[in-house]
Amino acid sequence: MTAAAHRPTTPLFRRDLVRWQHLVVPQWLALLQAGAPVEAAPEGAWCVLEVGSDGGAAYAQGHVPGARYVDTHWLEAPPLWNKVSDDALLAVLLGLGIAHDTTVIVLGRTATAVGRVAHLMLYAGVRDVRLLDGGVAAWQRAGLPWAQGKGHLPSRVQAPCPPAGFGVPCPAQPQWMLNLAQAEQYPHTPGAALVSVRTWGEHTGRTSGYDYISAKGDIPGALWGHADSAERHALARVDVNGMDAFHTADGCLRSAADIAAMWRAEGIHPGLQLAFYCGTGWRASLAFFYAWLMGWEHIAVFDGGWLEWSVALAPSNTPAN
Repeated sequence: MTAAAHRPTTPLFRRDLVRWQHLVVPQWLALLQAGAPVEAAPEGAWCVLEVGSDGGAAYAQGHVPGARYVDTHWLEAPPLWNKVSDDALLAVLLGLGIAHDTTVIVLGRTATAVGRVAHLMLYAGVRDVRLLDGGVAAWQRAGLPWAQGKGHLPSRVQAPCPPAGFGVPCPAQPQWMLNLAQAEQYPHTPGAALVSVRTWGEHTGRTSGYDYISAKGDIPGALWGHADSAERHALARVDVNGMDAFHTADGCLRSAADIAAMWRAEGIHPGLQLAFYCGTGWRASLAFFYAWLMGWEHIAVFDGGWLEWSVALAPSNTPAN
């Protein structure tokens, strides 16, 4: 298929976002892959990563041509499913051929898993991370080329390391990740707030949301950052990978104005020092990335989330409202 065949008739970027160039559409990526001139083109080396958590089974069935596979299990460790050590994170990035100045376009079948990897790369110091809006489903809906087979599917990470290494200390942005001790200070710090990116059922203590988390409730004083749609939480349905409140029906990001208004109604605004959390980190990471796209500066992810908090500290059984 020629570059001309990929030429879109709709805008390629969302101008309602401050960091608009970091949310891309399938047509833009297809043009880039075809070697056509594109707006906001990468300044140097670039790569496409497909994020999964199934060892690459879905990737092997079909994937965006040229995409390299990365598994969330390479980046998280049980029992709390916090990120791996900084040294291990760096080893994964180098093994994927990623340096701090590599433009990385991330996509996948589960938006929250993609958000997790995108946030970890920003934390590590990759300065140009872009997310494919709508993920693999959007690529397929657009009728763009599709590859099958193992492609770039290592058993771990075996791609060549960048010649000059990563290029900056890792992590280069440590302020974007909180540990438990740091998160404990937020409820007592003026101008700071923890934001619970969990379903209404989780936030109000009706369910933990996970079969491996026994405690129900939420962190005292946390603001509700939403996750599921009003329709879903009215029906008491819980999907711990669901982010319906942030997405349109086709899985693409809602407008910045819609998300800001939703958060403002809960007391969440960019004038606060915010730390997003969820059960173990995926939903919080996606909320972080969306806030980052919107230009919010004082943000972080509390990596341990409700799982670590409930294990280490007495939970608050927040009553349903």
